[in-house]
Amino acid sequence: MIPSLQLAAAQFMFAALCQQHYLTHLMSNIQIQLEQQILTITMARADKYNALTPQMYGAMANALESVKEENKAKAVLIQGEGKHFSAGNDLSTFASIDKEDTSSETVRFMNALMDCPVPVVAKVRGQAVGIGTTLLLHCDLVFADDSATLCMPFINLALVPEFAASWVLPKLSGHVKAAEWLMLGEPIPAQEAYQYKLVNRIVEAEKLDSHVDAIMTKLALKPGLAMRHTKALLKHEQESVKAHMAEELDIFFSQLTTEPAKEAFAAFLEKRAPDPKKFN
Repeated sequence: MIPSLQLAAAQFMFAALCQQHYLTHLMSNIQIQLEQQILTITMARADKYNALTPQMYGAMANALESVKEENKAKAVLIQGEGKHFSAGNDLSTFASIDKEDTSSETVRFMNALMDCPVPVVAKVRGQAVGIGTTLLLHCDLVFADDSATLCMPFINLALVPEFAASWVLPKLSGHVKAAEWLMLGEPIPAQEAYQYKLVNRIVEAEKLDSHVDAIMTKLALKPGLAMRHTKALLKHEQESVKAHMAEELDIFFSQLTTEPAKEAFAAFLEKRAPDPKKFN
C-alpha cells in the first residue's frame, strides 16, 4: 500500500470514532479530499485554466480507483480551482509525448471515471474544453453557472472525438446537434448545454457552491448499496460505450501523426493561424 493510502486508511479508522473524516492530499496539481463519505477531486492549476497533464490524470485515476477498491465514498465531486473547470489537455506537453505515455494515464483516468460505482457530480464554471467537456459526458450529474462554456474543438486540431463522445452525444442531444458541435468545434454556451441535456441545471454563480454542496449531502445520505445498484442499472450499456471508445482512440492516435494535426498543434503553440493548405 502506498503511503498516501496508508494515511487514508489510518484516518478512516479515526473517522469511525469521531464520525467525521477529512483528508486533503495535493499531488501533481490535483487536490483529493474525503469528508463525510464525499470524495472531492479538484483540478488545482488555476494559472493554466486547469489544463491537464499525464501526472494529473494519474492522480485523479488513483482517487477514482480507490472509491471502487475501498468502498468508503458514497459520492464523488469533480471541480476546477478558480474561474474555470478545465482547458483540457495541456497541449504543450500533449503534442510532444507518444501514444503510450498519453494513453497510459489519460485512458486509466477515463476508465476509472466510467467504472466508478458511486454517483459522480461535476461542478462547472468558465471553460470546459476538450476532455474538460468529454469527461462530463461520463458523470452522472452536472451543474454549471451561466459563465460555463463547453467546447469540443477536436476537428480544429485535425483530430476526432475521444472517449466515446461520438457515441454519447447523439444519444443525449440528437445527431444534428452532435454533428454541429463535433464538426464545427465551436463553443457551447451554458444555456445551450442545458437545453441539449449536457448539464442538469444552470445555477446562479453565487449559489453554485451551496447548490452542489446540498446535492452532495443528499447523495451521501442515500442507501449506499441501493445507489450502487441504481448506477449499475443506468450504465448497462457500458460495454458498448467502451467498444466505441476503443475504436475512437485508435483513430484519434493515428490522427495525431498526420501532417494536418502536426500543423494544427504547431499553429496553436506558435499562436498563429494554421495553414489551410496543410489541412487537405
